[in-house]
Amino acid sequence: MKPLLLDVSATDWNLPPKETYREKQIRDWVLKRFVSSYDEMTDLPAPLRSDLASRFRLRAAEPVKVQGSEDTTRKFLWKLGDGSMVESVLIPATLGTSGNRSTRLTLCVSSQVGCAYGCRFCASGIDGWRRNLTAGEIVGQVIEAARIAGRRPDNLVFMGMGEPLANLPNLLQALDLLISPSGIGMGARHITISTSGLAPQIEELAHHPLQFRLALSLHAASDEIRNKIMPVNKRYPLARLLEACDAFVRAKHQQIFFEYILLAGINDTPEQARLLAQHARRLHAKVNLIPYNKVEGLPYERPPETAIRIFCQTLLKGGVRATVRREKGHDIDAACGQLRLKELHQEPRSSD
Repeated sequence: MKPLLLDVSATDWNLPPKETYREKQIRDWVLKRFVSSYDEMTDLPAPLRSDLASRFRLRAAEPVKVQGSEDTTRKFLWKLGDGSMVESVLIPATLGTSGNRSTRLTLCVSSQVGCAYGCRFCASGIDGWRRNLTAGEIVGQVIEAARIAGRRPDNLVFMGMGEPLANLPNLLQALDLLISPSGIGMGARHITISTSGLAPQIEELAHHPLQFRLALSLHAASDEIRNKIMPVNKRYPLARLLEACDAFVRAKHQQIFFEYILLAGINDTPEQARLLAQHARRLHAKVNLIPYNKVEGLPYERPPETAIRIFCQTLLKGGVRATVRREKGHDIDAACGQLRLKELHQEPRSSD
């Protein structure tokens, strides 16, 4: 299989030595104009286009399935060059008042094929971890989504399939392509990296010069409950994890976010809310509460509205900024890994 163009150095493109401007032209076509074929690079000589096409794949991913519509949450199932499948979710939000409204697009990006961390309530890890995505495959999701949407997403969140910090070298290469003025040119503060709790990598990120945002997928406020639903906690328990978050906040001088999926009868009690408020006050973190999006085959349920309201009010009374983020896309399998899981496990189609 030919390598991806974005996964090799520009020196491997074998550009004419006297035509150094060709590199910028190619990058602009791929990372700013989001072309899908070399033939669209009309200001490149035909022999150069033919040579690049013979040696490098241009597209990292192709859409297998798209659910949703242009003005609602859309979910994409991508097929990669080796046949592996990952997901992205494009979420529109309308901002401003009547007569002065604009729509912002947020793209949820995957970083791995599957996941090795096995959070009990998540569909991404049900079939286990297969491999890391390359930097080109990570950026390729952004390019493909931008082509379908007709414009670049305004915000990126690495909250799709996989644990981003377990693929940190490729993630950082992808961030360079996303943020660099010679790349897609996004602002670092418009990019959020989520982690289930890899403490050493959080500390490593604390010293990275880019000012991207960090979200901690906490999902329980005590070791007892977190151990039951998030195996990573046995390796990096809350004391160690919060210590790493302390280091990040001190180094970056920015707020972090707690992502907290509410599971009925498990982590939605007032006691958990009070403990969560303590952790959030310590880090000056904002809490995003997410009522559970049901995954077929798993035993977890969404709490009743009364429990959700009491949990949120307990946080607010505890002096914590908290919002209930209504998960979009229930009708399009928008929780991480659901669409891929259905595609992998579907009945073989009859040839008749």
